[in-house]
Amino acid sequence: MSHEGEVSLAHISYGVWDGVVLDNRGKDAPDRVALSEFDSIDEFNPGNPIRAFFADRGFLVFDPEVSLIDALWRYLDKAAEQSCGKCTPCRMGTVLIRDALNQLRIGDAVQLDFDTIDTLAQQMAETSLCGLGRTCAGALLGALHHFRGALEAEADAGPAPRQYGMSYMTAPCIEACPSRINVPRYIDYIRDGKPEHSLGVILQKYPMAATCGRVCVRFCEIACHRSLVDQPVGIKTLKRYVADHQKGPNALNFTRDLIAHPLPDDMRVAVVGAGPSGISCAYHLLLHGYHVDILDAMGEAGGMAAIGIPSYRLPKDVVKSESEILISLGGHFLFNQALGRDYSIDDLFARGYKAVYLALGCQQGTQMGVKGEDPTLSGYETGIAFLLIVHDHIAGIKTTALSGDVVVVGGGNVAMDCVRSALRMGANSVHLIYRRTRADMPADKEEIEAAEAEGVIFHFLTNPSQVIAQDGRVVGVELVDMAQTDADAKGRRNVKPIPGTERVMTCTTLISAIGQQVQSGAITPVDGVAMNRWKCVDVDATSLATSRPGVFAGGDCATGPSTLIHAMAGGLRAARAIDDWLQLGEVRFAPRARMRQIVAEHKMLASCVNVPVKRIYRVHHPELDPEVRKSMFEEVEHNITKEEAYHEANRCMRCYRIYSVITDQPIPEGAV
Repeated sequence: MSHEGEVSLAHISYGVWDGVVLDNRGKDAPDRVALSEFDSIDEFNPGNPIRAFFADRGFLVFDPEVSLIDALWRYLDKAAEQSCGKCTPCRMGTVLIRDALNQLRIGDAVQLDFDTIDTLAQQMAETSLCGLGRTCAGALLGALHHFRGALEAEADAGPAPRQYGMSYMTAPCIEACPSRINVPRYIDYIRDGKPEHSLGVILQKYPMAATCGRVCVRFCEIACHRSLVDQPVGIKTLKRYVADHQKGPNALNFTRDLIAHPLPDDMRVAVVGAGPSGISCAYHLLLHGYHVDILDAMGEAGGMAAIGIPSYRLPKDVVKSESEILISLGGHFLFNQALGRDYSIDDLFARGYKAVYLALGCQQGTQMGVKGEDPTLSGYETGIAFLLIVHDHIAGIKTTALSGDVVVVGGGNVAMDCVRSALRMGANSVHLIYRRTRADMPADKEEIEAAEAEGVIFHFLTNPSQVIAQDGRVVGVELVDMAQTDADAKGRRNVKPIPGTERVMTCTTLISAIGQQVQSGAITPVDGVAMNRWKCVDVDATSLATSRPGVFAGGDCATGPSTLIHAMAGGLRAARAIDDWLQLGEVRFAPRARMRQIVAEHKMLASCVNVPVKRIYRVHHPELDPEVRKSMFEEVEHNITKEEAYHEANRCMRCYRIYSVITDQPIPEGAV
């Protein structure tokens, strides 16, 4: 029976959501007010309506013909499968309830009645020790307490009809991570004393675990519900712990033997750019069996992770070790090969590559656009150019010593890297100029605090208005105070200059660290790859396909300057899309991505999990003293101990939630 065009949230039959009971059965005018925010939930995939939706906060049935018992069985089956088994209420309760619901759905002899099921479900919700056990009975309890008659009638009617659907388990930290790493799972393995298993969870998503464990901006920690108790779990700290536990591609046993289904020699893909996005894409393509060449304009792998992040944050041997994983898997790096200079996209296809992934990054700095600004002036640099100078200085390629006063303009992590590096290269003083407030700075909070501790002088609500030069070199910068404007309709406040507040700050070096863009000349009209109005590669939001068939793009060159974790996530998505395109001729529907979309659009993770924990504050990396470290490029943060890792892992509340849909037709299998 098809329900296409008939089943939608505009006609909720019955359900319970956040304690609101809705029952439209037999009504001509459905009561939709309380749940109108869910009106956009209609089809799961094209032509396949959602008949019911189940979550920790309740359930909504849109088609009255749905088997409620079967749907609840699916939900509890997922819970039983994912239970860690460390507490009795969840370990036993999920299995007992699942089996009882299964007996009811198939018409078998019933071992537990609804009253017993209700008691078990309430015990799970009230006494389980983690988020999964405390929330997985929510929909079931809503049905038992408000629609017991529907359950009993269905049980009396015999076996349930066949239904289609899927269940999805996630957590706030997982959904916040661009790569969707199962954070609670890799923390569980640390708690179990299995760091190698923990690292395996991370390596399912990307190979640069040690790099990410040092420089990730920690979206997962921002979303961590432990912060509502004391402090978020040190997820990045734990990632570094497990990544440093086993170092190097040989220690990790990366070989061609890991490739389950090697493809013929002609299945070749070119990855343009050996930064985090390109490395991630190549890694997953190699594991899929493709033969991959990674071309890069620089003489080493890692992109901005290698040349743009100073070694006091990210030692060069860490990036080198993780990029060599690709070599162990059979990949080949072709260095000093620049797109637009040494080859074109046409050349790549002429060489026999079946597909091309553009991971060029944004390695050209942006100028401030103020009076007197001239990139040829001695003492003037963009943020990216300065970090390349720092890289060559550390590598011994070309030693550079700074003197005098340095002014850096910007508020992001590149600006923080510039100011902290300038101190280490001998500057007498370093000033950071930012046109907004401290709270508005996009840089990582810890980077800001570290820069302050090392002696960087911050000037907020200040902006450059003119570069002062003499005899072809920078001697100062004119600054003007800025004032915040009134908040707009969305609550955002802009800034504007205050006339009459201009003054000159003398300096010997001026660094514009306000943004980056794709290197000019890398992509030209003859390549057939369209660019958007932001001068980034224009891509399809789902497949990352460009305007030219067979060419995909991701990372900073498609999104604009972003984070390392976003770049690696783009590489993973592109690898899956390229594999689909080469094997099937089209990119498959992704069921898990659709579930994530529903969860995000309707803020389903907004509610908190009430897990009883006592205040235990997080473990922090041991650091070099600011007075010692500001004159050297040695890594500032050191790793935590095994005991500290166990302590930190035990702070995780495992805030897992399960979401489940019942659909009219089978859900197509696809990428995750």
